[in-house]
Amino acid sequence: MTRRRAALQQVGGLVLLLQAPRLAFGAEIVAVRVWPAADYTRVTIESDSELTVRHRLVAAPERLVIDIDGLELSAQLRGLVGKVRGDDPYIAGLRVGQPNPQARTVRLVFDLKQAAAPQVFTLAPVAAYRHRLVFDLHPAQARDPLLALLREKEQAEQQAAAAVRDALGEFIGRVESGQTQPLPPSAAASVGAPPPPPVALGTPAPRTPSAETQRKVERLIVVALDPGHGGEDPGAVGPSGLKEKDVVLSVALQLRDRIDAMPGMRAFLTRDADFFVPLADRVRKARRVQADLFVSIHADAFVTPTARGASVFALSSGAATSTAARWLAKKENAADVVGGVNAKVGSDVHVLRAMLDMSTTAQIKDSLRVGSEVLGQLDRVGRLHKPRVEQAGFAVLKAPDIPSILVETAFISNPDEEAKLADPAYRRQLVDALGQGIQRYFAKNPPLARNRQL
Repeated sequence: MTRRRAALQQVGGLVLLLQAPRLAFGAEIVAVRVWPAADYTRVTIESDSELTVRHRLVAAPERLVIDIDGLELSAQLRGLVGKVRGDDPYIAGLRVGQPNPQARTVRLVFDLKQAAAPQVFTLAPVAAYRHRLVFDLHPAQARDPLLALLREKEQAEQQAAAAVRDALGEFIGRVESGQTQPLPPSAAASVGAPPPPPVALGTPAPRTPSAETQRKVERLIVVALDPGHGGEDPGAVGPSGLKEKDVVLSVALQLRDRIDAMPGMRAFLTRDADFFVPLADRVRKARRVQADLFVSIHADAFVTPTARGASVFALSSGAATSTAARWLAKKENAADVVGGVNAKVGSDVHVLRAMLDMSTTAQIKDSLRVGSEVLGQLDRVGRLHKPRVEQAGFAVLKAPDIPSILVETAFISNPDEEAKLADPAYRRQLVDALGQGIQRYFAKNPPLARNRQL
């Protein structure tokens, strides 16, 4: 017995010796990530225990200095330097060091390209993530999405006008050089005149436009496209590793181009790159550009790999229309927890969420209409999960003044449908179906004329 006790003591001492370096080094870094985007850049340090951090801004030049306690300088932290891209809108460079090794404090110094309003916060373990320390670098002067959208429209119109002038100049040059016959007098009279403005969807082109018609023509229809998830939140992941966030972003980018090519219409994306956007901010952006329609695009997973088919959802003022709809809504509403929302942003978030709960019967009715049009077009592409528009309490659909739908393009958890979602040709078919459904809805339900206020 004495020998056995002595042996156990020796083993215990060995275990303590093996753990000693771990205890001396404090927290262990699991991963480091950088998510650059025009809206903001997020830097994440994931560790096996919660980190204590202090930060301060330094001017002339602009820098963000971060001190992390209880940490030793490791290869992973040094590797964070290489993850900063040259085209990052906010970070010009990063330095990592340990000013006082005895204090076990690691210092990060971010050299900034512009004045920033940083948010530094921690996230508790959730899903596949351990403890996360997050630095969100927002611009000191927030970007106005409506102003950006109108500037993009003006730039596109100027480029189109320049292309017309170039084509006209080339034609006139050919006429003067005798390479082609002049236009007939009736047609020549129209050459050089600006092309007639596009007619609003659903409005026949009158021979003599009235003032009311002109107001309708000038009305720009804005469609907010919302690719689900992004950044820290990958969304659902298929059997072969295809991520929902990548699929839906690809579809949304193509759909934006299709809508922008439609007369009198313009698309706006809540995210145009791989970064995370909180659910409330997605709706806030759509309301800021005074969108006429909100379309959230997803490719979710289900508890069984046999689930398949496209679905379209609208908001429900009561219970969900099916168990699957309720399950999907609960899963999508948890995106903020996985993606990582700063709980200390302020009371305005709570005010916004309260306002978003005031969804009207008219909004839901219009959402069901556009959902039916989109579902009808998706039926031509592939199998439907349900033959009707379903309803559930999706948080992202709660804008009280914007018809809103959520489209599940397919179940990425189904191996066959994952393969389709990975196929560029199938994605183009999805884009065609979504574009046609949206266009058909506005042809039957033209929005009221209004001027957007900056």
